[in-house]
Amino acid sequence: MSYIESIGTTEPAHRHTQKDILEFMQKTYLLGDIEKRKLAFLYNHSGIEARHSVLADYGNTPEESGFLPVDHFTDYPTIEKRQAVYDKEALPLALEAIRDCLEGVEKAASVTHLITVSCTGMSAPGLDLDIAAALQLSPNLVRTSVNFMGCYAAIHAMKMADWICKAEPEARVLIVSVELCTLHFQKEFTVDNATSSLLFADGAAAALISNKKQKDKKSIRLTNFYSWVNAEGRKDMTWALSSQGFRMTLSSYVPHLLSTNIKPVVEAALAQNNYSLADVTHWCIHPGGKRILEAIGKQLDIDDGQMKEAYSVLGSHGNMSSATILFVLKKMMYQIKETRDSALVFGVAFGPGLTMETFLAESV
Repeated sequence: MSYIESIGTTEPAHRHTQKDILEFMQKTYLLGDIEKRKLAFLYNHSGIEARHSVLADYGNTPEESGFLPVDHFTDYPTIEKRQAVYDKEALPLALEAIRDCLEGVEKAASVTHLITVSCTGMSAPGLDLDIAAALQLSPNLVRTSVNFMGCYAAIHAMKMADWICKAEPEARVLIVSVELCTLHFQKEFTVDNATSSLLFADGAAAALISNKKQKDKKSIRLTNFYSWVNAEGRKDMTWALSSQGFRMTLSSYVPHLLSTNIKPVVEAALAQNNYSLADVTHWCIHPGGKRILEAIGKQLDIDDGQMKEAYSVLGSHGNMSSATILFVLKKMMYQIKETRDSALVFGVAFGPGLTMETFLAESV
């Protein structure tokens, strides 16, 4: 059985309040009074207080902007320029998340496998080799990259780590997720672009998974994984490359699709281990947005208090794509280990496809 030994998280230095981002968007999009009020309503009801970015721009006026143009009529950065910023900023964030994960737990030299996760930047040689070089990891390190799978990708990486640990008893698998979503801001005012600018943020997380059970405190054992794809939502959540960066589609139909399918998916996942909804003590839900959390809570008959970690991460960080679920799980693990209570954790995240990826974990 594999265990989550530790999770580390970090975010960029630039913290922007939702109010400041709203003002930036209203000016940058050149909105009229009616459109400004509509956008303000959405921001004020987003459940998000602040988000982090590697860019200072979102807290500035358009005249003070740096990476993004000073006016709406200038061409926005090409994908090459956005990737260059990713290459510069991703490694320091990754190393800080790894330090937070490994400090007092394991030495970096013990890592046998590295899984990097990102859908906001890709290159070869890439982040995996940059991390290996910076930490002076073994040249025999086994590396895997999970790219472009969206918000559920960290759970997919956890599943891969679980497979590795079952096959290799001495494995120490380090998962590192780095997402710089704000690099891909698009200047056209569309529903999809406005939604992206409302929700997404930057952050990094790392998780160490092995067959090592902790002796002095509760351990979190990975028990099961279950995935499901709803082809009906294939075009409602997409993420595509373009010459002007990555472009997102996130339709208003997504909360409806999730709400109508979430309960049978969760019940099927739990049934594989002879559990029911009533057995779950901790709900580790990816906070894709306030409407999504509300829809899931209603369908599963769980209140906001049972998703407090998800709402907390959404409020203080926004949606950091794949890294977000690890932020939520870190909060839960701390609480479980401190209280030493028995726990059954059900986790779920969503992404293009429309895909639901789930995991089940128990405290032992």
